Amino acid sequence: MYQSALDTTLNPFQELRLSGRYITNSMIEPLLKILPKNVTVSVEGLSVEKRSIYSIKLGTGQKRIMLWSQMHGNETTTTKALFDVLNTFKTQNSILDACTILIIPILNPDGAEVYTRLNANNVDLNRDAQNLSQPESRVLRDCFNRFKPNFCFNLHGQRTIFSVDNTSQSATVSFLSPAEDAERTITNTRKIAMELIAAMQADLQKYIPNQVALYDDGFNHNCVGDTFQSLGVPTVLFEAGHYSNDYNREITRAFIYKSLMVALDTISKRELTGEGYQDYLKIPENGTYFLDIIIRNVLHQNKPIDVGVQYQEMLINNTIQFVPKIEKLEPLDGYFGHRELDAKGAKVLDFNHSPLQVGNEIDSVWLNNENYSLLVAKT
Repeated sequence: MYQSALDTTLNPFQELRLSGRYITNSMIEPLLKILPKNVTVSVEGLSVEKRSIYSIKLGTGQKRIMLWSQMHGNETTTTKALFDVLNTFKTQNSILDACTILIIPILNPDGAEVYTRLNANNVDLNRDAQNLSQPESRVLRDCFNRFKPNFCFNLHGQRTIFSVDNTSQSATVSFLSPAEDAERTITNTRKIAMELIAAMQADLQKYIPNQVALYDDGFNHNCVGDTFQSLGVPTVLFEAGHYSNDYNREITRAFIYKSLMVALDTISKRELTGEGYQDYLKIPENGTYFLDIIIRNVLHQNKPIDVGVQYQEMLINNTIQFVPKIEKLEPLDGYFGHRELDAKGAKVLDFNHSPLQVGNEIDSVWLNNENYSLLVAKT
């Protein structure tokens, strides 16, 4: 398994039995069985297709923190990081003296199994906070009501399209202190979440300067974070994004792990009041200015254009494959590619030596009689 010096330095407790983008119940269940005796593993309920929704409870402190991951079944980076956190707590207990932590590692096990955002009823669980129409949504709300957290961490993953504002920096980690109302009022509850995010942002700048952004804070009461924030519980949205050539999100995993540890340590040692929220407001917002590949200066139908390629994540033989697809055939000034080629005014053809078309899945292109692979480079 690929592991860089960067992620081992930031994440010395990495759970090596979890890797890649495909994480399911069957992969975490062996790990749940070998957690220390002072950790309580419970089945909180069942999914639509009757898969177990597990919780992990640890710590004895007064400050109560609830975290959940894979509400969207195909957003797995934060689940890996949670098990790295659990490994850390096998030897480091100071946080657990001050905090009690409840983790739901995979809220949407049906979506995880088939690698989809939605649950088995094709419902986005993050738009079901009011209706509570799905068993997974009811499990989460029941845990919230029973555990009575002082903080909530809503753990997600975001696509490779996200930039830091309109710059050429990828939004490797994004945060949000969700709104409580349509006016996006900066309440004291939001300020406390903002202060916590500011602490994580300050730490991340040492490793990924200018690669941290804020997610859009448009209010939607159907979203879980907005709902829990409006109920008076400081709630932080985590979004695991793209780092250069890290399509399996192992390096991003290390940044999420580091952020979680900073947040938990901060809560354990400080009484957050919201007074330090101003630095949050200085963090730039997410933009959507990236494509996975851009081929610049292409002659297409006698016009100069650029070619934009985006990877589709597809579950094939229990592995996520990144399938290149032609997304745009147009001038792409203002966009950035995680990988860029310069055709220098030449034609670019598909593998059959035919003109490119939007929507085509394409593993390679011909440029000046040379074949260029568009596949993700193996690391």
